[in-house]
Amino acid sequence: MAARVVDILVPVALDQTYSYRVPVGLELTPGDLVAVPLGAREYMGVVWADNPNPSPRLHNRLKDVDEKLDVPPLKAELRQFVDWVSGYTLASRGMVLRMALRMGEHLGPGRDRVGVRLSGPAPQRMTAARVRVLELFADGLTRSKGEASQEAGVSAGVIDGLIDEGTLETVILPPEPVASQPDPDFHKPEFSLAQLAAADTLRTTVEQGGYTVTLLDGVTGSGKTEVYFEAVAENIRRNRQTLILMPEIALTAQFLDRFCERFGVRPAEWHSQLSPRKRARTWAAVAAGEVPVVVGARSALFLPYADLGLIVVDEEHDPAYKQEDGAHYHARDMAVVRGSIAKIPVVLASATPSVESEVNARRGRYRHVHLPERFGGAHLPSIEAIDMRREGPPRGRFISPRLAEAVAVSLTRGEQALLFLNRRGYAPLTLCRACGFRLQCPNCDAWLVDHRFKRRLVCHHCGFSMPPPVECPNCHATDSFAAVGPGVERLEQEAGELFPQARILVLSSDLVESIERLRQELDDVAEGRFDLIIGTQLVAKGHHFPKLNLVGIIDADLGLGNGDPRAAERTFQLLHQVVGRAGREEGRGIGYLQTHQPEHPVMRALISGDREAFYKNEIEQREHSGYPPFGRLASLVVTANERHTAETYGRTLAKAAPKDDQVRVLGPAEAPIAVVRGRHRFRLLVKSPRAFDLSAYLRAWLAAAPKPRGNVRLEVDVDPQSFY
Repeated sequence: MAARVVDILVPVALDQTYSYRVPVGLELTPGDLVAVPLGAREYMGVVWADNPNPSPRLHNRLKDVDEKLDVPPLKAELRQFVDWVSGYTLASRGMVLRMALRMGEHLGPGRDRVGVRLSGPAPQRMTAARVRVLELFADGLTRSKGEASQEAGVSAGVIDGLIDEGTLETVILPPEPVASQPDPDFHKPEFSLAQLAAADTLRTTVEQGGYTVTLLDGVTGSGKTEVYFEAVAENIRRNRQTLILMPEIALTAQFLDRFCERFGVRPAEWHSQLSPRKRARTWAAVAAGEVPVVVGARSALFLPYADLGLIVVDEEHDPAYKQEDGAHYHARDMAVVRGSIAKIPVVLASATPSVESEVNARRGRYRHVHLPERFGGAHLPSIEAIDMRREGPPRGRFISPRLAEAVAVSLTRGEQALLFLNRRGYAPLTLCRACGFRLQCPNCDAWLVDHRFKRRLVCHHCGFSMPPPVECPNCHATDSFAAVGPGVERLEQEAGELFPQARILVLSSDLVESIERLRQELDDVAEGRFDLIIGTQLVAKGHHFPKLNLVGIIDADLGLGNGDPRAAERTFQLLHQVVGRAGREEGRGIGYLQTHQPEHPVMRALISGDREAFYKNEIEQREHSGYPPFGRLASLVVTANERHTAETYGRTLAKAAPKDDQVRVLGPAEAPIAVVRGRHRFRLLVKSPRAFDLSAYLRAWLAAAPKPRGNVRLEVDVDPQSFY
């Protein structure tokens, strides 16, 4: 009797499965995790399918499966999702599978937890410390040694002595759960009529089950989180798992506190900052169905849920949901796909929905739930433009007189103010006053950014850094370098001179020493321990600052001039979100936009508060130009060590593109940032109608085209979000 053969997918950069013999007596089914030899190494793999008809000539050359791993199998739903993501993004199936197997090397039982409890008679020799220990354990409870010594106020030696004399005994404690069971009725909030109607709609959606997508569209401060918590509560009552995706999981301390306030416990977290052991335990607990709610970054979408019943994508418009390296995918879009495969509801929440989601809601593909007002009668902030052509600051300054006066008044009232500039460091450019030489990264086509706090000049593309030079490398002049333009560090210097009594905090990702430190600083802002906050987009991510009533945007035009088709949308979303931090509790909020183009449609929409005008204009332009969501885009970026090599392969690739009247292939053209990490970059952009199967077209094209050779690399990004 011929041995059974199965096809196994291994989490490496390969698109194919490999066939292996199943040893006699080993029971395997699709989804099982196994150890298999591949080349000279052993890998973890997943049984993808039975192979009833292996090639006879290969049969004697097949290797055996080494062993079946004691890990929950990957369900058919997740395996189908891996196949779908791979097919759509053109990433190899092995690389997509790798995202589903990111549990580390620490699966299996961990170290035993040892507890202590009262077991025998009191010791012959009594001391004050021993008395305190015996009084503590009189309640009959079991505690860890550390807890016991801390609660009784004694050293660990006192506990050990009582164990040696038989008064206390050690017992093995059950493993600490990754997350406790949330109580859906722990603390039900008071809702406004609009919130109640929205919550009822989402509750009903979960009750009915099945695949749906609902856009929860509410202004900043309208209570979207509390509303979708009602959908989460209903899903918990049904004993199904919930995934809440967040764009910046490291910044979610306030969110976790709100979850705990509503449900009595914190959810499980999933993000890159988890320790390897915690990551492995969380992965296994999710697979075993022991974790009811996961709050995670985009990679949480690939966890092996035992019974996923609801996906919520918070801040669904956020660009951070796009994975830009490895397998290029957009977590919001793939959440919708996973919901479709699993036949479960998906909720997308935002105060400024993406144009894609807005169009889907308007055309009836998504349900639309709208919260037009802030909770508790709070008013949306008013917004004023400061025309920098007429009211600009003095030379060498960046805060206009009107904004400076408004901040001073706000601080006098005991309120907080926020100055927003989406630019890290002290200055984006450093040049020599004597000869005009600009300090540039040796590896990239980019200027070095001055970071005064660190005393370094840094490239934000490759990470190269150097101390500021004493003399100009070009003309050898000394003390001739001048900082050009502002970053948040330079803004802090100016603010310190304008408001010397203010307690100032700079919030910028490059200054984050640790996640815990950042969370503490955000708590300090919420508690009013700082008067003036200066921040990058780090401050736009849904934080609640009760005392903040004024927001000043230092350069509202910053994102509009980069040639990105989504530039207007992103600028509108970012500025709307930042200004939305103001006036959420006390008093009326106000936002000031320093701009050189107050007549721009984005600025007009923000100032007038006419969100509908912005979406109408942006949707009309996208539809007219055939850009997403009315058309499809794909980006092909060719990189090589030499410019000529990259350009030549780019031209070869363009010539190999299949002829199709529905497809336009643009390029190759030198990328806006032409060199990154010493590699020259050329870009091709592919454009097609919305209904066209662009992934299939790209797959056929790349199969027929000459393969990259030598140091040439090709990166394919379906639905690109970045155009640098």
